[in-house]
Amino acid sequence: MANDIFSTLRTYLNKVTDGDKNASEVAATVNQWLREGGEALKIKVEDEVERSVSKMGFVKRGEFEALKEEVARLKMSTQSPTKSSVKSTAKKAAPKKSATKKTTAKKVSK
Repeated sequence: MANDIFSTLRTYLNKVTDGDKNASEVAATVNQWLREGGEALKIKVEDEVERSVSKMGFVKRGEFEALKEEVARLKMSTQSPTKSSVKSTAKKAAPKKSATKKTTAKKVSK
């Protein structure tokens, strides 16, 4: 990689010496080339870090927070119907018992 940098710089130096390009054009081109190289390197490092971290069993904080919220939502949705169904069952059971007692009482009195 170092050879690529030096060969590129030599090429641009020769262009400036030959008069094909001026120094500001070469500087702008080299800056652009360095930015692109830096961005490519950054992407490679991020990919490698993500692969390594994934192999170790870690997850991203954002993914963890999303999963945590989903679990909390699921807990709330499963708890709410259970409580309300227990309450409604208890309310329905009480009138049935008293209705049964009334009917039984009527039959005995006859």
